[in-house]
Amino acid sequence: MMSKGWRGAAPREAEEGDRPRLSIVVPTLDEAAHLADTLASCRGGSACEVIVADGGSSDATVRISRALADRVVDAPRGRALQMNAGAAVARGDVLLFLHADTHLPAGFDRAVLAALADPRVVGGRFDLSLQPSSPLIRLTAELINLRSRLSRIATGDQALFIRRELFAALGGYRPQPLMEDIELSAAMKRHGRVACLRQRVVSSSRRWRRDGVIRTILLMWTLRFLYFCGVSPQRLRRWYADTR
Repeated sequence: MMSKGWRGAAPREAEEGDRPRLSIVVPTLDEAAHLADTLASCRGGSACEVIVADGGSSDATVRISRALADRVVDAPRGRALQMNAGAAVARGDVLLFLHADTHLPAGFDRAVLAALADPRVVGGRFDLSLQPSSPLIRLTAELINLRSRLSRIATGDQALFIRRELFAALGGYRPQPLMEDIELSAAMKRHGRVACLRQRVVSSSRRWRRDGVIRTILLMWTLRFLYFCGVSPQRLRRWYADTR
């Protein structure tokens, strides 16, 4: 089923040679503490544009975004809705969705475009590193990478990327409060190959450290199991505190 949560607006006109090949969309909500470093990591790539889709921040997020991003858009609160709003104004042929507390590796743009040079590849994701780390957090990241590599299903903190034309054909992210990244990953698998890049994005381990690694793992797997059993994302949201 195609989502009705995104409308593929035509990219704005650009001077010849000015159009970026890669558009990075960053959904934000009160992320001033992390955002500057995240946006700085986006500048490690050439021919990229950076779009921040803000869901109503009350801190300095919007001010930081206006200084460091190419474009800032206001969007209804909700990560899926915000990413769809950012994608609607993007000009690139490839969309990369980046969490506000996740840093891209050097050369990320070359890695993405090299993977998509194969016409059978419709999109992909990066390996994940969680920082600050510990032996248990490090093991958790490795297991996430392995599971994702075997299943070709990724989570949003792995910096999902997708060809713009496929994203539009799919209707964008489903407008749901949870598991929108799982849905998009599954849809990508049905339409072609999904690249699992070895380069690592570095994402904050704040949730893992705050709530406990084992408890967080059990929560994540329980939510995913219930979702695959048909429990709605709206009901699952009650057990997950950070679903923006």
